[in-house]
Amino acid sequence: MKLGKLAKELEILLNIEDFRENDVSLNGLQVGDTEAEVKKVAFAVDACLESFEEAARLKADLLFVHHGLFWGSPLAVTGSHYRRIKTLLDGGVGLFACHLPLDAHPLLGNNAQMALKLGLEHTEAFAQYHGKKIGWAGTLREALTCEQIIEKLGIRTDAHNVIIRGGKEKNSSVGIVSGGAALDVDQAMDLGLDAYITGENSHQTYHPCMERGINMLCLGHYETETFGVKAVMRYVSEHYGLETCFIDIPTTL
Repeated sequence: MKLGKLAKELEILLNIEDFRENDVSLNGLQVGDTEAEVKKVAFAVDACLESFEEAARLKADLLFVHHGLFWGSPLAVTGSHYRRIKTLLDGGVGLFACHLPLDAHPLLGNNAQMALKLGLEHTEAFAQYHGKKIGWAGTLREALTCEQIIEKLGIRTDAHNVIIRGGKEKNSSVGIVSGGAALDVDQAMDLGLDAYITGENSHQTYHPCMERGINMLCLGHYETETFGVKAVMRYVSEHYGLETCFIDIPTTL
């Protein structure tokens, strides 16, 4: 399959055009020869030298990432940025990035996939970010403790993870926004949710959570943003019959 055709179909699938005005990241194909043949696609959360080197070692023709190389400002191709791009070019690896569209996607997105994993019912989009609702909220079939929620998600946790226990022992309603969305807990509190799941924590959220009675689970920026990447990987494998692999480079953050 030609890279250009695959990239265009992924853009349509992931609703990238809908986020052109809302996301400073360069969503879509960032590096690559559109006429190149794609037989193997690697998937990772971050565009970094380590993931590029591993994709080249695995002889992937394309690397799909959530966090790409370009974030709304010119970046000289020197230093580490040069080494990253050179690694892609030398290895014949294209790069496709999908940031906010992958957070918000109603089926393959990070937040939708976590909601699916938890079996949330009566789901609705929530958490406005740059004019788009990118999170999901809903109710659990049965109330769960914070620990049971983590277990159900299957997320790796360590000393960097934080649970702010400001609410009930068991949670019946949950809001989810992956990654660096600690401040969106305010919107979860406004909805009267029992728990809010995100990636990174923030000191300034502690007292509002305690005072307004919500549990906030900060389960890692990286860990919470593997869900959408893996969902797209499964889609590409099943829909196109291409060989796929996941490059796991956890940051513990």
